[in-house]
Amino acid sequence: MTVDPNVFLAILAMAAATVLTRVSGLLLIRFVTIGPQQRRALEAIPPAVLIAVIAPTALTGPAETLAVLATALAATRLPLLAAVATGVFVVAVARATIGA
Repeated sequence: MTVDPNVFLAILAMAAATVLTRVSGLLLIRFVTIGPQQRRALEAIPPAVLIAVIAPTALTGPAETLAVLATALAATRLPLLAAVATGVFVVAVARATIGA
């Protein structure tokens, strides 16, 4: 198997951009004072991204619709990993009982 050098360089560039973005965010946040409103906004980002990722599958079937609803509800109350686990569990049970 061979790898095209342009593809390899693109992957390296994307990895470098990702690392630099994350590291610069950690370094720059030291100089910013975060108030309660900003903290609430930052805490709302992970559930919002989760819903944006799973929303396109919401209407593909009844099991998926139930899982999206359960995940959205869980994301308002539970940590992100627990919300994802809830969605996986609900879709597995719904597919087993309702059928896919």
